[in-house]
Amino acid sequence: MLKNKKGLPQFLTVAVIITILINIVIYFVSQSNYKQIDYSEFLTMVNNKQIESVEIDSDRLVITPKNEDNASALNKKLYYTGNLDYPQLVDKLYNADIKFTTPVKNTRLPIISFLLSWILPFALFYFLGNFLMKSMGNKLGGGAMSFGKSNAKVYVEKTTGVSFKDVAGQEEAKESLKEIVDFLHKPERYTKIGAKLPKGALLVGPPGTGKTLLAKAVAGEAKVPFFSLSGSGFVEMFVGVGASRVRDLFSQAEKQAPCIIFIDEIDAIGKSRDGNIGGNDEREQTLNQLLAEMDGFDSSKGVVILAATNRPEVLDKALLRPGRFDRRVIVDKPDLKGRENILKVHSKNIIMDESVKLNDIALATAGAVGADLANMVNEAALRAVRMGRDKVKQEDLFEAVETIIAGKEKKDRVMSENEKNIVAFHEVGHALASALQKKTQPVHKITIVPRTMGALGYTMQMPEEEKYLMTKEEILEQIVVLLAGRAAEDLVFNEVTTGASNDIERATSLARQMVTMYGMSDKFGMIGLESIQNRYLDGRPVRNCSDEISAEVDREVINIINKAYEKAKELLKSNMEALGKISSHLIFKETIMGEEFMEILNSVQNKELANA
Repeated sequence: MLKNKKGLPQFLTVAVIITILINIVIYFVSQSNYKQIDYSEFLTMVNNKQIESVEIDSDRLVITPKNEDNASALNKKLYYTGNLDYPQLVDKLYNADIKFTTPVKNTRLPIISFLLSWILPFALFYFLGNFLMKSMGNKLGGGAMSFGKSNAKVYVEKTTGVSFKDVAGQEEAKESLKEIVDFLHKPERYTKIGAKLPKGALLVGPPGTGKTLLAKAVAGEAKVPFFSLSGSGFVEMFVGVGASRVRDLFSQAEKQAPCIIFIDEIDAIGKSRDGNIGGNDEREQTLNQLLAEMDGFDSSKGVVILAATNRPEVLDKALLRPGRFDRRVIVDKPDLKGRENILKVHSKNIIMDESVKLNDIALATAGAVGADLANMVNEAALRAVRMGRDKVKQEDLFEAVETIIAGKEKKDRVMSENEKNIVAFHEVGHALASALQKKTQPVHKITIVPRTMGALGYTMQMPEEEKYLMTKEEILEQIVVLLAGRAAEDLVFNEVTTGASNDIERATSLARQMVTMYGMSDKFGMIGLESIQNRYLDGRPVRNCSDEISAEVDREVINIINKAYEKAKELLKSNMEALGKISSHLIFKETIMGEEFMEILNSVQNKELANA
């Protein structure tokens, strides 16, 4: 019943004491209804016929008086007096018409009495105490008497099941961590020259890039125990519990050295203490204990601390200094080759058709992280099963990409003919603006089938190669593409709709970044007017200028947007025949691919050249 055998003697002692106290209370309560009287007073009551019954025991007489004022049986007062062996007592009671008896001794009664008064209370207390301790253990983690115990999950070599082969797209991060693995395997190679094992490595990157997977891979490769827990697992409602858990964690780790401690989301306890008025005392005590433990343990024993966060800017400076976390390993979004390798890792157990080209999928998923790509491969496999196939085709993978980006096709939404026409011209406007400019990405697909994430249609562009830089001209042309949908609505229907809201938001964001961050404004030049906060999360910009400059920035952004919108209208005006013909074809088919789009555009342009 009780898992903590060390606390069993204390528990039994407390149970016995409480059982004795219960019996003492029961005895005094039972004796409270008895009152001792003199034998002479007893005889007087017999003569006055005030007694209902008498129980004659070997050493005393228990007297039950007649009811007074209709007193209940529970509230009736009993009397007792010593037994003087009065010879005529029986005759006297009989003549007074008083009931009398002598209790018959039952050999079973002492056993039953012992069970009821001692064993039953002890058993009840034992089960009740055990239930309460289990309940508190479920709520507080680890049992009522283990507030300060570490609740880290301990993995050993065979249970992590992850190696560096299972991690793709993060070659630089793996290279940094392989050295730690090698040190744990062959420490003499490094100690011979005087090198020391890094005490810790901080894994930094956006969510879903594989920081936890990398940490497990390090433990799997090193074949050492792996302590894994979250930063929030240290902090409890009781002050001092977190610090106690840190001490216990490092104590366990040193006993199992060499080993690896992995603290996920370390920003939960490692936030900066600078200017933190009225902060969380429990969190700060936990952080102080963690700093002390990282300074105190001997790295030669082979205890390595790995931590992961996507908010490195909020961490305390004392935590990041050399001697604690000696290395910062960046686990960033993968590039083209990295995405292709990740797709290969996640598709190795999926039956793929021979026509599948993972490079094309990698090109179409710029900005995706490992978790996104794993989800896309799984969605493609599910779609193949739904379609009744036993292999995943290229179309399944592209549909999975679109499902993750824009949601599933909403086939039950029926648009009116007018709305369908507006959406078709809107999307073809985007596609034409992309095809008619030099530094834009080629069109891969145009569709007017609504999606569950709110899109009534969309134009998908596919880059020909991975790019890490964008020129000013490329950004301006991209803004033109974004605004061309609204321009098509305005030119064809002489009215505008709410369908361009997301396009306007993205175009405005690009224009503002040109002015405030990229130094691409003729008016402001190379001045940083905004900076990125939480780079690995939402990447929201923070203003670094006065209100007057901010107002000027707004006017410059408006100027860029207006010029791009006018250019979009000019491009479409000079290609109205292509706009109409492609839109009609799109309305009929609802979805057309990039090759089909370019065939129609080229045929129209060739016809115009022939007539010119």
